[in-house]
Amino acid sequence: MQQLHYYFLGIGGIGMSALARYFLHAGCRVAGYDRTPTRLTAELEQEGAEIHYEESVEAIPLEMRNPATTVVVYTPAVPTDHAEYRYFVEQGFRIEKRSQMLGYLSEGKRVMAVAGTHGKTTTSTLVAWLNQAVTGGGSAFLGGISKNFSGNLVLGEGARLAVEADEFDRSFLRLNPDVAVITSVDPDHLDIYGTYEAVQEAFSQFVERIKPGGALILKAGVEIELRNEQITCYRYAYDTPCDFYARNIRLQGGGHYCFDLVLPDRVVADCTLGIPGWVNIENAVAAVASLWCMARQEQVELDEKKLKQALADFSGVKRRFEFYINTPDQVYMDDYAHHPRELAAALTSVCRMFPERHVTAVFQPHLYTRTRDLYVEFAEALSEADEVILLPIYPARELPIEGVTTAIIAARVTVPCRIVEREELAETLGQMDTDVVVTFGAGNIDAYCEAVAEVLGRRVK
Repeated sequence: MQQLHYYFLGIGGIGMSALARYFLHAGCRVAGYDRTPTRLTAELEQEGAEIHYEESVEAIPLEMRNPATTVVVYTPAVPTDHAEYRYFVEQGFRIEKRSQMLGYLSEGKRVMAVAGTHGKTTTSTLVAWLNQAVTGGGSAFLGGISKNFSGNLVLGEGARLAVEADEFDRSFLRLNPDVAVITSVDPDHLDIYGTYEAVQEAFSQFVERIKPGGALILKAGVEIELRNEQITCYRYAYDTPCDFYARNIRLQGGGHYCFDLVLPDRVVADCTLGIPGWVNIENAVAAVASLWCMARQEQVELDEKKLKQALADFSGVKRRFEFYINTPDQVYMDDYAHHPRELAAALTSVCRMFPERHVTAVFQPHLYTRTRDLYVEFAEALSEADEVILLPIYPARELPIEGVTTAIIAARVTVPCRIVEREELAETLGQMDTDVVVTFGAGNIDAYCEAVAEVLGRRVK
């Protein structure tokens, strides 16, 4: 890409901001629009991006209004009637979706892509971290803020590139991976796909895009039509015997685990992971499988000693099983889970980590359509907790749907449940007798994590 200027519509998104950082590092001029300022946009501004927060053609820098020298990158979350989007279309600018730009940047790379309706952010970040720690190189575009890398962009030596392959708006169909992981295929983004069958078909099409001689690492139990006969398909699991899995799993202090990694050609004994939760052991199995497959393709040896050290040194991803407090008196953690399967997996992990303790789950539903389609499943998953607090739905890009509110989830939760406003959350928790508290959601609930931690932290002896 030889263009001088890059303008981002929706620059504050986690995937968009990684692309913006890439072009900033490449010495290009970067500007953009987003609806509200966030920590991410503040960091981008510090790195040199010019960002404004009002929908206004006049706010676009003059140098960015020349179609000959500016490429526009946008996220599908930006509506087509957006004033700036309309301006760029009418003026004949080159306009690329985020997924298209990521596809261009991945050309000529050895791509390790992680897809799935949940679990892909932690797994792809693990792939990026393990690859860099074991090989000393590799780059990545991530869908979350890696604590090891202190960001969502990794620039390193060599051709290997780890990417999170997002199924939203069929974005992952722009990639041609050498190795692909599929963590899950559940009914989600039905506002885009319409039916679960259409979701499954999109993942089958993603598999077709794996390069000849490549590998698919598919979670055991996930069933999609496999139509690519030029690749090798492996299965992975938490502890069910298959191509890649964990065995001899032992719970240690603070919810961490020790385990043996079973690979097709060996067993790597006594591994530990730097973050807690059984579901992260499953993610680690998938990530190691990705590196093993890439090493096989490149005919290089996988260094077991470095691999074990990298697993132990993994610090996780912001808002994925992120602990603010972890003491015998009080536990508080935050997680991005926003699909029923994610909620169920996370709550199961928490209950295993802290047996015989009282778990309070706080959940902010994300999107009216997702709530409408999955409210029964949300209620079932949340009922695994001992107590539930629900916040109003975070609308994101959607308008309200009549009859769809948090109350339709609350009515089906089978444990004590209440609905509170987001602004009242910290005060409400402060008045409760809490033990283990977990906040969930993909909206803006994280803006109140510090306040919640401050209130709950007063109970630590």
